[in-house]
Amino acid sequence: MPVNHKSKIMSLRTQQRQKVSLFARQKKWLLIYGFLFSVTGCSKAQISSDNAKSGLENKEVVITIDASGTYQKIDHFGASDAWSCQFVGNWPDAGRNAIADLLFSQDTTANGQPLGIGLSVWRFNIGAGSTLQDEGSGIGDEWRRADSFLNDDGSYNWDRQAGQIWFLNAAKKRRVNQFLAFTNSPPVQYTVNKKAFATAGKSNLSVDKFDAFASFLTNVIKGVKNKTGILFDYISPVNEPQWEWSDGGQEGTPFNNSEIAGITRSLSASLIKQNLSTKISVAEAGQLDFLYSAGNNPVKGNQVTDFFRTDSPNYLGNLPNLEKAISGHSYFTSSPFEQASEKRRQLAGSVSAIPSLKYWMSEYCILGDNSGEMNGNKKDLGIDPALYVARTIHNDLVNGNASAWHWWVAISPYDYKDGLIYIDKAKTDGSFNTSKMLWGFGNFSRFIRPGAERISASLENADAQSNLFLVSSYKDLAAKQLVTVIVNSGINPVNIKLAIRNLKVTAVRPFITSKDADLKPAALTKSDQVITIPARSVTTLVGDIL
Repeated sequence: MPVNHKSKIMSLRTQQRQKVSLFARQKKWLLIYGFLFSVTGCSKAQISSDNAKSGLENKEVVITIDASGTYQKIDHFGASDAWSCQFVGNWPDAGRNAIADLLFSQDTTANGQPLGIGLSVWRFNIGAGSTLQDEGSGIGDEWRRADSFLNDDGSYNWDRQAGQIWFLNAAKKRRVNQFLAFTNSPPVQYTVNKKAFATAGKSNLSVDKFDAFASFLTNVIKGVKNKTGILFDYISPVNEPQWEWSDGGQEGTPFNNSEIAGITRSLSASLIKQNLSTKISVAEAGQLDFLYSAGNNPVKGNQVTDFFRTDSPNYLGNLPNLEKAISGHSYFTSSPFEQASEKRRQLAGSVSAIPSLKYWMSEYCILGDNSGEMNGNKKDLGIDPALYVARTIHNDLVNGNASAWHWWVAISPYDYKDGLIYIDKAKTDGSFNTSKMLWGFGNFSRFIRPGAERISASLENADAQSNLFLVSSYKDLAAKQLVTVIVNSGINPVNIKLAIRNLKVTAVRPFITSKDADLKPAALTKSDQVITIPARSVTTLVGDIL
């Protein structure tokens, strides 16, 4: 699924995205109909600039939160095990357990400091077997190859992908209870060119192999369950089908919509035959605009209507085991902020036209130059990329109405802004570092739990609002919590007061990610008192609902 668009390796996706680019530099999408309480104002975020002033400094800003205005229900926040977990999962216990705690733990220290970001879904990469082909795979970087459970004689070896299986179990042990399996390519035994990447941008799976591919995925779901006790909640059979995937940068293959429909129908029938409750997730669009428009390729675009409108020949909405969600990737659509917001509102409008359909943002990391605001090249453990990512998450949740948000590679060995945790490129043992992107993401994933519902949040004095100060709020009736996430990208702190309506909350505790803090808990504060939101921070306010 995602191409580890990272590092000087100039990954496949980066190349293809540059080719396919619909909008000039950044491509991507438009979205939704959500309620935006963010802000209008500044035409460009410039979040890394020393002159980034929000216009809210020296003011006491009132944030009105109204529980009667409700939007989407959150399904999960997640990240994937590609590709580093195949090695890190075999590291000594001390290192791999420390990394697993950072990703999955919902526990805290005695003073309330979260031990990890509490991901609520974990994405497992079902490999196509390029690892077994070694250098003959045509994929030069072995860290981008993937193993496979399938043998050439049609039998299976469930001892493979052991590092990934370790992380799967580690997630379960730390109370992650949702799991999604995804593929970038069918097994090399079934592909047209017997490689895990395509030739000349053509689909690498012939129609007569759709059923075999579906059976393979079904067998993997059963085999992993037998080995770990974990039944995948979701299976995603295609990834970024709009791209050519022909340069050997990683596993991948293109598909048009009719091919995706055929694969999905075969998979649906196979899962039903084996009495598996796993839901199918489609279609991991490479750019969000492919979900609601033709883009530059009509047979690969308009996926919302093509898969979910009843009069479409590729209609899938009647499959009993299809998840009623359309998934896409937010690459290259995060800047400028106002354009990104409008694109997401367009997507949301398209999704809302289909009854009960949801939108999942199923993959993101920082790519490209993003209109000069944030360049994906070069690893940066600091607060600048964390603020950029937090703004993107906000945009997807508030303007795109996304009910799920997933990061790409949880663990990266590359000199690129693609990781939450960075490691040495070492197979058997090594050191690791956390990034502010990990903790900034945690301001959302750790506190906005599955089942929470986004509610209305707005700022007083709209003329003073700026897209450097963003607010979203969520009520979690099961946990009896009100969670409000504030992204202050400005260079000055902002004093706020909460005006909470149709919900009773007497006190809130801030958790702050900034240059000097990683989800650091602050003192409990009465909900009607002034709260200072630090400059250049992501702050989550958590209050108990009475």
